[in-house]
Amino acid sequence: MSLGSEHKPRGQRFGLAVALVLLLVPLYSLAYALGRDDAVEVRRVQVGKDDEEARPKAAERLSWEVRKRTSIETSLSPSSVRLDDPSIFRSPLLYWSSDRAFATLSDKEITGLRRFVEYGGFIIIDDAAPEAGGFDASVRRALLRAFPGERLARLPLDHTIFRSFYLLDRPAGRVADPGYVEVIMHAGRAAVIYSRLDLGGAWVAGDDRGDSLYAITPGGAAQRETAVRFGVNLVMYALCLDYKDDQVHAPFILRRRAGRP
Repeated sequence: MSLGSEHKPRGQRFGLAVALVLLLVPLYSLAYALGRDDAVEVRRVQVGKDDEEARPKAAERLSWEVRKRTSIETSLSPSSVRLDDPSIFRSPLLYWSSDRAFATLSDKEITGLRRFVEYGGFIIIDDAAPEAGGFDASVRRALLRAFPGERLARLPLDHTIFRSFYLLDRPAGRVADPGYVEVIMHAGRAAVIYSRLDLGGAWVAGDDRGDSLYAITPGGAAQRETAVRFGVNLVMYALCLDYKDDQVHAPFILRRRAGRP
């Protein structure tokens, strides 16, 4: 992963904090929790006993796009994890998507969610059926329990996330509205991103031509590209610290401003 000297991988700080936690879990799980290689894994969150993911290939597709477009080495076969599983700390990045309401999270799940963020983790929560509203209500209840003092708010369009790799004016997914995502800030950083845009629905390709499995409205292919770029930006932000405005990946940004690839 090629980063400037002023930008330390978030995974390093995350790993140091989690090392303390790992001392509390059985030794047999240690190797598993630390991971088997250095590839970044966009792990999928599993909730409930019979969780059915709305966009099961979304994390895989995002991982592939990140690997193709950046210098970040990603795992192309991301696994799923429960919020109460100690191995949640194996990766600093989680992707949680669904299209339905879910049962009230257990106290252990709420604790796992909160600790993951407190130890430096980053979570992308993605409502795959914003028209329905069931997942939205469940997520908001869960986040209120996990972070009672840190409420969801709109992510400002001038936030570093919108220029961490690509220069973007706004987020987009399978749908374009509401035209913003929400954020929970923790310790001065964006720690939880909540999208009601169905990002995963835009990321997933359905055939060899890259056509989407789902209708992307109203912007079609251009909107899908914006969604992919926003996803890449989220991963880049999750893995980097000490942003200094447009100095983040300055060579990439300067080339784009000059119209070069």
